[in-house]
Amino acid sequence: MLKDLVKNLEPSSTLKINEISNELQNKGQNIIRFGFGQSPFQVPKDIVNELKNNAHQNTYLSMQGLKELREVVAKYTSNKKKYNYQSENVIIGPGSKELMFLLHVIFDGEIILPTPSWVSYAPQAILGRNKIQNLKTKRENNWFPTAEDLEKIIKKNTNKNYLLFLNSPNNPSGQVCKNLNEISDVANKYNLIILSDEIYSELTFEDDYKSISDFCPEKTIISTGLSKWCGAGGWRLGYFIVPDSLKLIKDTINVLASETFSAVSAPIQYAAIQAYDKDHTDFINASRNILKSVGKYVYKNLSSNKVLINEPQGGFYLMPEFVTKKFKSSSEMCKNILKKTGVALLPGSDFGFDKERLIVRLSFTDFNGQNFMDEIKDEHNVSEELIKKFAPKIVEGVDKLKKWSKTL
Repeated sequence: MLKDLVKNLEPSSTLKINEISNELQNKGQNIIRFGFGQSPFQVPKDIVNELKNNAHQNTYLSMQGLKELREVVAKYTSNKKKYNYQSENVIIGPGSKELMFLLHVIFDGEIILPTPSWVSYAPQAILGRNKIQNLKTKRENNWFPTAEDLEKIIKKNTNKNYLLFLNSPNNPSGQVCKNLNEISDVANKYNLIILSDEIYSELTFEDDYKSISDFCPEKTIISTGLSKWCGAGGWRLGYFIVPDSLKLIKDTINVLASETFSAVSAPIQYAAIQAYDKDHTDFINASRNILKSVGKYVYKNLSSNKVLINEPQGGFYLMPEFVTKKFKSSSEMCKNILKKTGVALLPGSDFGFDKERLIVRLSFTDFNGQNFMDEIKDEHNVSEELIKKFAPKIVEGVDKLKKWSKTL
């Protein structure tokens, strides 16, 4: 009854852990939700008001997206990237996840996935019937591929088409790629196409965010959207920016869009114009400030000789590695942690690591971001006292994990 292609696929682990956490909480258990990654902040009020004002919009919009929205997105991106993108370079989708899936479907070649990588890249490649080349990374290189390792894969058969997925800031590691120039040299040398997943780019903790598109714009498809910086994950609006040199890819995605989702919800597209046409710098900076401070708190209080972690550089994730031989797999360890402490985490095996490697993904978002943001206002220094007051679940979860790790 089922195709072999889908028989072994399971629900996305990030969504699954959210449902498990909900079920346990509904049973009265105290669960620390470090598993599911979702912005803790509310959508800015002016954007919410635009959604209300456009609730009457009930017509099908262009399959590529509302022209006015594509124009402001192109302008917004051009100003940030110092590269001239036009509205025709933009495709609006029901979340960037759907657009990535369509890219997997149309691409004829091999997908290069650095390990670790987001949980849906590999299943989507499988559904697109593309071979996956896993590219192992190291902690010392911020969990990003080196140019040398990337070139080794491509040189095995330079006649093939390759598509590299590069996610910076990264989910699950919370790290930022620092060797973009070297990677771009490989891309230019071998005509490599890059999908630059920049969904967390606005939440980079340091200023002057760098994208691989800054180095090889004609080889790079930029993928991002509203979900992370705007706190609008449930609105499901993302977009691709595809350079003129990859027009065939853009046009083919549009064809598939017409046969799948048709067009993104009209009211949400109209509301999104407000998100990119108006200045939300204060909201973004406050979000970054809080996340950076909370992430640093988790890093400082959890890292030890038994828990190895890189300090987070963007987004809202950390990737602890537990130094122990007590468990046979990261999945087994996560189940034990949930049972013993009530802390929900995701195993590193969900992100491409060998199951024996005891790595987990920790999302430090289990707090009310709006209450936190209302309190700090223009303050740059977020003290531990404020974290304890407005992010008590984070403090509780870190304390429980720290005590649990001492038993290893």
